[in-house]
Amino acid sequence: MTLQYKSTERFLQPDVKYKSKLVTKFINCLMFKGKKSISEKIFYNMMDISASRFPDKAPIEIFETAVNNVKPLLEVRSKRVGGATYQVPIEVHRKRQQSLAIRWILEASRKKKGKSMDKRLADEICDAYRKQGVSITKRENTHKMAEANKAFAHFAWSI
Repeated sequence: MTLQYKSTERFLQPDVKYKSKLVTKFINCLMFKGKKSISEKIFYNMMDISASRFPDKAPIEIFETAVNNVKPLLEVRSKRVGGATYQVPIEVHRKRQQSLAIRWILEASRKKKGKSMDKRLADEICDAYRKQGVSITKRENTHKMAEANKAFAHFAWSI
């Protein structure tokens, strides 16, 4: 008998302040060494900072728009055909889009140095909201790679 992976998404509870599962997922990805309370503080401070930069918008709206702006539509996967390896463009599933967007935003803010994490994260979220910054550049590079390799799209049937 083989064990099957069961998704834990159905057990995910919305956060207490914004009642959003996306926020909970982001906090869990931000968490380091199991310190959830610290990642919650960082996240809510980041939301306050981004709300002060855009006073006419709700902070949850800024955050959700920023994550949606970073979500990739296409990516490339390696496919070996004969002796050659091709980069085959494929559409990205909705769940993977979200996880890639969160990963890229966190990666971009962790690479910046000199400020506290909540300020770096607020900078990256505000940049993503304005459709600029490191995470948006990562998305654009992914789309360019898929566009450059669209000649190999006919290999996508077997991925």
